[in-house]
Amino acid sequence: MAIDAGASALGLVGPVPSGPGSIDEEKIATITRAIPPGVATFLLTCHQDASAIIEQHQKCRTSVIQILDRLVTGTYEQLRAAMPGIGIVQAIHVLGDNAIDEALALEGKVDAVLLDSGNPFLPIKELGGTGRTHDWRISAKLREAVSLPVYLAGGLRPDNLRPAIDMVGPFGVDLCNGVRTDGRLDQAKLSAFFAALTPPRSGL
Repeated sequence: MAIDAGASALGLVGPVPSGPGSIDEEKIATITRAIPPGVATFLLTCHQDASAIIEQHQKCRTSVIQILDRLVTGTYEQLRAAMPGIGIVQAIHVLGDNAIDEALALEGKVDAVLLDSGNPFLPIKELGGTGRTHDWRISAKLREAVSLPVYLAGGLRPDNLRPAIDMVGPFGVDLCNGVRTDGRLDQAKLSAFFAALTPPRSGL
């Protein structure tokens, strides 16, 4: 359904502390094998240990790893060496201007950053899928400050997508709750979201 609507990538959510859409690794691997060429597959992982991320990827075999929390043990170089050709995207939860410094520190280490509205400092971590927006003014400053491609996530819906894109100017957008009903993808919401991606035509 997502591919038919126009998605260029699918986010496949592994086990996470909270949020919608989590599926087991066997199902992620099954979906990944079925995806047609040209559509990227993102493994959303909450692991903070490089070895655990590598082991999880060996089971799932996606084309991209999206790290939802900070890498604590191991290095991005370790990930590169173990997973040649696999993209690495680091999520940054925009809680304030310190997100800009966090992104700058990732230059040369990852392929892109994804700006989300979670909070990894809560007792039960929020690592995405909150349905909340964050301060897009900070995201816009961050996007201008870094050379990395920037994905924008966090509470995006058909009605706020165009203002978000106009303010931030992201490389791409990430969606979750805004196109779901009762936890499942909603065809009508998907269609509305992708229609909103197309700028309005000007002229007579």
